[in-house]
Amino acid sequence: MRYEYWLGVRYLFAKRRERFISVIALLAIGGVGIGVAVLLVALSVMSGLHEGLKEKFVGINAHIIVEGMNGIPDPVPPMQTLEAMPHVQGVSPFVAGQAILRLPHRAFGVLVRGLDIERDRKVSQLSSYVILGQLPEHDDEVAIGAELAATASTWPGAQIRLISPADGMAHDLKVVGVFRSGMYEFDAAMVALTLTRAQQLFALDGTVSGLAVKLDKLENAPAVKAAAEEALGPDYAVRMWMELNPALFEALKLEKLGTFILLTLIVLVASANIISTLVMMVMEKIRDIGILKAIGATDRSIWALFTWEGLLIGVIGTVSGALLAWGLVWALDTYKFIRLPGNVYYLDYLPVRVEAGDWARTIGAALVIALLSTIYPARRAGKLQPVDALRYE
Repeated sequence: MRYEYWLGVRYLFAKRRERFISVIALLAIGGVGIGVAVLLVALSVMSGLHEGLKEKFVGINAHIIVEGMNGIPDPVPPMQTLEAMPHVQGVSPFVAGQAILRLPHRAFGVLVRGLDIERDRKVSQLSSYVILGQLPEHDDEVAIGAELAATASTWPGAQIRLISPADGMAHDLKVVGVFRSGMYEFDAAMVALTLTRAQQLFALDGTVSGLAVKLDKLENAPAVKAAAEEALGPDYAVRMWMELNPALFEALKLEKLGTFILLTLIVLVASANIISTLVMMVMEKIRDIGILKAIGATDRSIWALFTWEGLLIGVIGTVSGALLAWGLVWALDTYKFIRLPGNVYYLDYLPVRVEAGDWARTIGAALVIALLSTIYPARRAGKLQPVDALRYE
């Protein structure tokens, strides 16, 4: 081991005449650690929000949506075309629209989703979201979201009335299931019918609103979209899952970048403690520096000594911060003790997700900042001359 490394460790951990310097060193390590921990947890939360919203959107809306200009009068040919494409695992027709839910003392709008129940099981996760009863199997049945059921005080076995926006006719349906997707927007306003009943409700006469397509991997969505557009022609609009609500996902990306930039300032502030710690150590070790210079130590070796000492502070702080962040993320993911109001957010708990790339960039940035913080005090120590260092000893 080179003597610079040995002395750097000794200077950092040995007992000092000036306890204040030891306190400053601990504060520097703690500042870097807390800054790194906060940054890693914040990025993990942002990644968790992005992943959670993606799963919820895909669970309800499928990976790719194909729609006609005025609906799809005959869905069989485009379904056969899509099913023959690589990476496509399932295709299901659907009807989507709005209707009025009429209760004895009030009425409000709901989102209606007409489904081919058997095909939809291969495309969306709606069947796995059912918490009471089942999805409708007959034309006089309906399943509703959990928040809507609570608002309307309507549970399996009750009757609800939907008013058609096409002809104003009332459709009496029996509630057979309640589902909870975890997204308030759907759980508070969505009702699921059979495909045939939804066509009757909107007077579509066999026409469907679109086709939901499930892929083997989300990453294949751009390639399948391009192939579908070429195969189906200009009469059909093909949209990927991220295009169904682009503003939301772009906002999340921007917020994640802003979070990284802003919270990196915490690490920058902590790096000021590294500078002050090294400056004070240089002042305390002037005599040692003079002796080292007198016995042949070069400017470069003194510079390396204090650079290593500052980098050691950064490494200890960064590692401790990463371990603290890992523990916090594990606790958040395991116990989900931070709940979110569903009527404000899309999710009902704070999700977290560890992205290896985010953590690597954060740890790398913290170490680079720590290394840069050593330049001034290390150069100052390296330029000290033996006669100046020993003049007052």
